[in-house]
Amino acid sequence: MAYQALYRVWRPQRFADIVGQETITQTLRNALEAHQTSHAYLFTGPRGTGKTSAAKILAKAINCPNLKDGEPCNHCSSCQAITAGTLNDVIEIDAASNNGVDEIRDIRDKAKYAPTSAQYKVYIIDEVHMLSTGAFNALLKTLEEPPSHVVFILATTEPHKVPLTIISRTQRFDFQRISAQAIYQRMSYILQEKGITFEAAALKTIAKAAEGGMRDALSVLDQVLSFSDNHVTLENALQVTGSAAQQLLADYMQAIQAQDTPKGLEILQQVLAAGKDAGRFIEDLIEYSRDLLLYQQAPEMVEKIELGDIDDQFKQLSQAFAATDLYQAIDVLNDSQQQLRFTNHPDIYLEVATVKLCQSNRTSVPAPAAPEATAEFSQMQQELKNLQQQLANLRINDGPTTSTAPAMVAKPRRSSNQHTNVAAIYPVLDHATKASLQQLKSVWTELLQMLTVQHRALMHASKPVAASHDGVVVSFDSDFLLDRANNNQSMVDALENGLDRLVGYTPKIIFVPQDEWPQVRKAYIQQHRQEKAHTATPPSSAQAAPVISQAAALFGSEHIEIKND
Repeated sequence: MAYQALYRVWRPQRFADIVGQETITQTLRNALEAHQTSHAYLFTGPRGTGKTSAAKILAKAINCPNLKDGEPCNHCSSCQAITAGTLNDVIEIDAASNNGVDEIRDIRDKAKYAPTSAQYKVYIIDEVHMLSTGAFNALLKTLEEPPSHVVFILATTEPHKVPLTIISRTQRFDFQRISAQAIYQRMSYILQEKGITFEAAALKTIAKAAEGGMRDALSVLDQVLSFSDNHVTLENALQVTGSAAQQLLADYMQAIQAQDTPKGLEILQQVLAAGKDAGRFIEDLIEYSRDLLLYQQAPEMVEKIELGDIDDQFKQLSQAFAATDLYQAIDVLNDSQQQLRFTNHPDIYLEVATVKLCQSNRTSVPAPAAPEATAEFSQMQQELKNLQQQLANLRINDGPTTSTAPAMVAKPRRSSNQHTNVAAIYPVLDHATKASLQQLKSVWTELLQMLTVQHRALMHASKPVAASHDGVVVSFDSDFLLDRANNNQSMVDALENGLDRLVGYTPKIIFVPQDEWPQVRKAYIQQHRQEKAHTATPPSSAQAAPVISQAAALFGSEHIEIKND
């Protein structure tokens, strides 16, 4: 006997053998047991999900005299004849090649006659959406008033093309895509029954490449068995499906995350040199990026999708990528996938996409806090809490009845210029605009998220209060944190680098105590008004205005007296 494909040999013969459609098979079994079967059914769903197999099993079950628990016996003459396709009372029609009015009229005329050997005459019309309008109209009358001994089973992958008048006269069952886990288990069972060895990773690759179709999975498995001499290996599965190995995908995404363009192009050349399909490689990258994104929010879902095949490198990449970067990567890959449809040089678009991905702006994701960082953060919080408690005690005890307590907890007075660098603040205020300040306020939270845990702890009590293109004034509500920030040049550099990424320029950052900022701003406004007033004086005074500004910046405007000659 000639060789038969796996999907034909292992076609389900009982409802229990249909994978991934438990709701539908249970409903049909219950209807059969209760003798409440319909005269017409419509099975819809993607290819390879079991529509035709379910139709044949239903035809056997309706005509089986030994029905048990809604399942056909598969041993009686009726069941065996339907399985072999030799029973005249079960007619299979391909609507793609028999879509005319004459063919449907012939069915309508023959349906009037009683079955010859079975209890019911069953018509299975596959791809029913291919029927012409006239053919549907001819079928409609039969579905409205069917003979009691006739059952119609319509199957289609495109139910939206079936007229609603037809759908309303049938019981509709929507077959879903089969999960990769169910496909993997079915293939494992078949290979074990055949005594064929396999690698679990190979079957997982085939199951994911099948995209929910059991027939597609078994067809690919057939190819792999022929290619690998009855031993299923991961390498051969990748070769047949055109997929890229998970390690290559991980290395490629690692190069993107590190913005290592040469490394990314090198991996791309390895993929193309191995004969992988360019479109399939982009599709694998999109799925990998999606899995990284989903793993940040729902790890259990990704483990189910990937059949538990999650390694440490994948987990590290999921933590290293920001969600916005993955959104951008998926958009770039999707655009490249669309462009591949109209080109004969897919390698060019893949190379361009690789350069785009590697050179795009990265949003840094703070690394998990180390134990020592957590300890330092806790210490800083405790110190801040102690200082706040001392301030509260000072306010409570600040009265005429206190004699010794204030001396113990009094906060040392600072000089007017201990924290406030007016010489640096005033030039910023000269060119400060409301638009610049609003721009920095809008990105301030994102800017702090780009810092390390220690630096975020320092800056959590800060906010921008004035800004120009060249500088930004940041106020602190804690003198303790302000002192720490002024002495932390690495944090200032990180802030300036972050601003360069977010707003496209690098303003100089000046810190100021929050309680001193109103006085600084008021003094600047008064000085600005004085300078404006002096511009109306003779040229000699106008020429002296810059000198006055410098003197006011150094000694304070309240200590300067201007006398005109």
